[in-house]
Amino acid sequence: MSDTPAQRTLSIPELVGMVAALSALNALAIDIMLPALPQIGEAFQLTNDNDRQLVIICYVALFGVSQLIYGPLADAFGRRSVLVYALGIYIAGSILCVVAPSFELFLAARALQGVGAAATRVIATAVVRDLMEGRRMAQVMSMAMTAFMIVPIIAPSIGQLILFVAPWRWIFGALLVYALIVLAWALIRLPETLKPENRRAFNPPAIISAYAMVLRERQTVGYMFATTFITGCLFGYITSSEQLFVDVYNLGPAFPLAFASIAIAISAGTFLNSRLVVRHGMRRLSHIMIIGFTIAALVLAGIAQLGWATFPVFTIMLAITFAMFGFIASNFNALAMEPMGKVAGSASAIYGAVTATGGAIFGALIGRAFDGTVVPFAIGLAAAGAATLLSVLWTERGKLLGPAPALVRER
Repeated sequence: MSDTPAQRTLSIPELVGMVAALSALNALAIDIMLPALPQIGEAFQLTNDNDRQLVIICYVALFGVSQLIYGPLADAFGRRSVLVYALGIYIAGSILCVVAPSFELFLAARALQGVGAAATRVIATAVVRDLMEGRRMAQVMSMAMTAFMIVPIIAPSIGQLILFVAPWRWIFGALLVYALIVLAWALIRLPETLKPENRRAFNPPAIISAYAMVLRERQTVGYMFATTFITGCLFGYITSSEQLFVDVYNLGPAFPLAFASIAIAISAGTFLNSRLVVRHGMRRLSHIMIIGFTIAALVLAGIAQLGWATFPVFTIMLAITFAMFGFIASNFNALAMEPMGKVAGSASAIYGAVTATGGAIFGALIGRAFDGTVVPFAIGLAAAGAATLLSVLWTERGKLLGPAPALVRER
């Protein structure tokens, strides 16, 4: 890394902590309310239980699309100021969630939260890319993901605890408080990491040029689509997890414990990746794990079809499958961003927009297929895993586990 003012004021531990905190704001917005979905459905008198999934889908869809504008903004005006204004939008959405009188307005508030949270994804990735590259970037992203993975482990339990003592709207009050804390931290400690020579004009030709530069890079595009499919697996699980564990396996208030077990598996994989990626490389680890993920998902689908998916079997197989997800996501992210140093904001934006929106669409298809059994979910997981593997094969021209291409070496 070069010696920049940002690096002199933001240490690696604090960088990891801040990236984790920004990522956690998005994770909390999804996971903390999962135990409250039945109450939300009752409060707004929803007749179709699957409509409760819209509370998550509306948020994720706008979270994805909005990143397209934050990338050019961050490349033109810097990372810090864009993040501060976006957190203000998130805070406004959180307040509206607390007071929304109708389901339609509530969904609009959730969408507004997604618009604000979109900047956290773009800025976090761009800041890390501003300061480092290659395997070092993958390591830092994995360290941040390991830290923030505490959130999905405990978030449903926090939501459940709130429900024990207060109405479900207090959950959104908790999101509001957390957003205010993150905003204060960013205002006080986050420096500007965008180098002056890398600033780009904010106008249509410059935006189109930056996005065209991103879309011409095979490595970035290929891993972007691979991440889209693998993210669809995660969103499919999140949107249907409450129905899988409560409706199918009758866990009731114990649902957060089952959800936490899968989150722990993902966190363990992410932590191990942060320890191994510098030695073994992003490609080798992620390629091995996407092969394993696809095989495990196919086995789970077969077990479900045969009617053998008891709660212990389903949970163990799901934990094994998603533990490999922990090795995949951050490495795919780093591989996609590696060639994009000069347009990191725009690259992070289009990457985040496609992966989040596309992942939300695929996840919604998996979730909406719920029929009271785990079979549609397991089949969707296997199909998305296979599509991810095919995307990687296209990106690497049919060669897995190999070194980086000659023009884009891992540093």
